[in-house]
Amino acid sequence: MKQRILFVIDSLGVGGAEKSLVTLLNLLDYSRFEVDLQLFAYGGVFEQFLPKEVNVLPPLDYTKFLEAPLWKQILQPRKMLARVRYSMFLRKGSSGHAEKANAYWQTIGKTISPSTKTYDIAIGYGQCLPSLYVIDKCEAKRKYLWVNCIFNLSGAGKGFQQSYYEKADGIACVSSEAKDKMISLYPHLAEKMHLIPDLYDSDIITRMSLLPSDKSIDHSLPVIMTAGRLNKPQKGYDLALGAAKILRDRGVKFRWYAVGEGPYRPEMEAYIGENHLEDTFILLGATPNPYAYMRQCYVYVQTSRHEGFGLTIAEARILNRPVVCTNFEACNMQMKHEQNGLVVDIDPIAIADGIERMLNDDALRTSIIDYLEHEKKGNVEEIEKFYSLIE
Repeated sequence: MKQRILFVIDSLGVGGAEKSLVTLLNLLDYSRFEVDLQLFAYGGVFEQFLPKEVNVLPPLDYTKFLEAPLWKQILQPRKMLARVRYSMFLRKGSSGHAEKANAYWQTIGKTISPSTKTYDIAIGYGQCLPSLYVIDKCEAKRKYLWVNCIFNLSGAGKGFQQSYYEKADGIACVSSEAKDKMISLYPHLAEKMHLIPDLYDSDIITRMSLLPSDKSIDHSLPVIMTAGRLNKPQKGYDLALGAAKILRDRGVKFRWYAVGEGPYRPEMEAYIGENHLEDTFILLGATPNPYAYMRQCYVYVQTSRHEGFGLTIAEARILNRPVVCTNFEACNMQMKHEQNGLVVDIDPIAIADGIERMLNDDALRTSIIDYLEHEKKGNVEEIEKFYSLIE
């Protein structure tokens, strides 16, 4: 008899966790499992890559409420009041992702109806909302929570999250650094924690990279590429912009393309305009196929301050693109300095120095590409760790 599994994730927009989940769902043995997928938001670019066996559940009642016209929202005073309370919290500002999720759950979460199905296994594929929903709103024999990033918590937020992790049957961390961080936060839960890396399939990425890109790339100058959600705290796009300005001021010739969307875009556009980087740092927006762009770059650059793993680095390596990567906590899981790329300090000057060296040192670049061509590609075999966890 097939096991019934529910996966819960915020959305299937552009992101490492989203790509990892879609890869996992494409690798699952559906002779053994029946799979439902619950989203908080719909229309993400990776939805089109879901296998036909996955049953995408209808929107949650609160999602439908948000999509309704204002006059219909007013007819649901409980949800409207919850939304107002959450909006008041957001106006206070300076709260991190975890604190916002906690406040969301303490206000809006109370209005979300429980799942109507019963499962053998329910999986919150991401810290915060997916995990909170699985613990509070799902009926399942076993519940597992995924940690896809280095999770920084303190004070009341740490205590709030603790109560949910204590109720889980297992906690899956995508890197040893993420696991170590979770153990430091909740040492009494160490036995529940498992290392299950993000999955990425080299064959799928290679095939997708050969498809046409939806926008043209100007190759008259060396192409630098960065892909990821446009934000400042994690992805470090302020560092990327600072490095681009430094390189431009040094007289280095290049074009830097950024693939992705996110809340930091207006500030990025303002910086680009103020510093006359319009022809130097180009925002391409979101795309379901970043690999068609990644394949065309001379150097791939990752400016993150922290990552659970750094999936886009793995994808650039699959495509044999030399990488310049900041020295965030989990980077040494993939990066070997001066072998498959350069690891630099989390600083605009250091990033600029690394890029300039990669652009100008032909011998270094050739040796890195040769190393990349002989590296092991992909990690689909890691799905066995997923099977071991849930079985």
